[in-house]
Amino acid sequence: MTVTSATLLDRLRDPRDAEAWGRLVELYTPLIRAWAERLNVRGADADDLVQEVMAVVVRRFPEFVHPEKPGAFRGWLRAIAANCARTVWKARKVKPTAPGGSDFASYLARLEDPNDDLSRAWEREHDLHVTRKLLDRIRPEFEAKTWEMFARFVLDGLSADEVAEEVSGTPNAVYIAKSRVLARLRQEAGGLLG
Repeated sequence: MTVTSATLLDRLRDPRDAEAWGRLVELYTPLIRAWAERLNVRGADADDLVQEVMAVVVRRFPEFVHPEKPGAFRGWLRAIAANCARTVWKARKVKPTAPGGSDFASYLARLEDPNDDLSRAWEREHDLHVTRKLLDRIRPEFEAKTWEMFARFVLDGLSADEVAEEVSGTPNAVYIAKSRVLARLRQEAGGLLG
């Protein structure tokens, strides 16, 4: 199993670490694009908004200090995305519409408020998206049987006994598979989830 020695956020401290920056772009571009499309920003305009968000992240990342609180990075990213959308909207480069026909400025204000339901929904979507991407990334590091036990137990919700019976193993082996995959996921996530 190959293990990255430092978390992605730690590696991003080095602006020359092209692999880390590529991973960040690969991880977050689809999430930001989906958010833009939900605002009815499509095609080249959505590409521009995604590019603007990523450019600000790259430019301002040296200022980001992780306070070791859950959700710090995703909250920082959410604020950047909302500010970029506001800037683009005010410049009238695109004409986004808030979901449900509400006022776009009010929508962005709600998105920036960490206590608002909209903000919490964005955070849940972020964590689900990042978790799926990271699981896809680490899957090749595990034997097929280990991954199958983990997936059936954790992702599909079967009991350890049911999974053990399916794979001709033991419940203990299922718990070990879960533990190994989740430990590797936590290592790979390193501050991105919370």
